[in-house]
Amino acid sequence: MFLLPTFCRYKRLLCSVDLTKDFFFSYSYNIMRSLQKNINDKNTGHVVYETMFVWNEFLTRAMRNHLKNTDWTVALVHGFFKQSKLSLSGKDFWLTLIARRSRHFAGTRFMKRGVNEKGRVANDVETEQIVFEDTPDDIPSQITSVVQHRGSIPLVWFQETSRLNIRPEITLKSDVDYKATRLHFENLVLRYGNPIVILNLIKTREKKPRESLLRAEFAKAIHYINKGLPDDKRLKFLHMDLSKLSRR
Repeated sequence: MFLLPTFCRYKRLLCSVDLTKDFFFSYSYNIMRSLQKNINDKNTGHVVYETMFVWNEFLTRAMRNHLKNTDWTVALVHGFFKQSKLSLSGKDFWLTLIARRSRHFAGTRFMKRGVNEKGRVANDVETEQIVFEDTPDDIPSQITSVVQHRGSIPLVWFQETSRLNIRPEITLKSDVDYKATRLHFENLVLRYGNPIVILNLIKTREKKPRESLLRAEFAKAIHYINKGLPDDKRLKFLHMDLSKLSRR
C-alpha cells in the first residue's frame, strides 16, 4: 500500500513517543487537577476539564466536542507519579507525589527558554505532594496537599545551541512594559490566587555574568509590575542562591 510521505512522517513521530515513560492517567480520579480543585468541583457539582496538563488534548478534542462530554476519553498527563506507603509513630499513611508538565511552550533544554507572548513559560511544571492516612474505608481519613510551581524565568530570553559551547550565551530581548511577564503572573493568580511568592534560584556571583544578568532583569521586572498593584496583591520576591547553598 502506498503511503504519502507526510503520513509516514506523522506515523514515525507517533511511534517515537514512549507512552510507558513519564506518562500517567487515571480512570477514577481527575489527575490533571490538584486535590483542592477536585474537592471544590465536588462541592459545587461542576467538574472542570482543564487541558493545560493533558497531552492528548488535541487528539481527543474532536470526540469531546462532538459528544459534549469527556466520559469517552482519558486524560494523559506527562511528568512524574509516585505513591508510597509509610509509617510514622505507629500510624500508616500514603505519600503521593505528582508532577504535571504543561503542554504549552514545552521543549528540551536550551531549545525552550523564558516566556512567550501569551505569558506561558518554558517547561512549566506543577508539583503536588499529597499525604493521607491509611484507615478503613468507613473511617474518614485526614488528607493534606501542598502545590508548588516551577518554570523558566518569565522574561523574553534564549540561548543559541552549539556543539562547541556547552554553556551557550544568554540573550535577553526587549519586552516593553514587561507585558509577557505580567501575563504570566496574571495567569498564576487565576490558577492559584494571591499572594504569589517567587523563589529565585539564580546564582548571585559569577566570574562572567550569565545567569546573574537574568537575576537583575527579573528583579527589575518584579519591581515594575509591583508599582501598579495594591499592597495585598504585590508579588513577593525571595532570592536563594541554590548553587552557593549546595556547596556548604
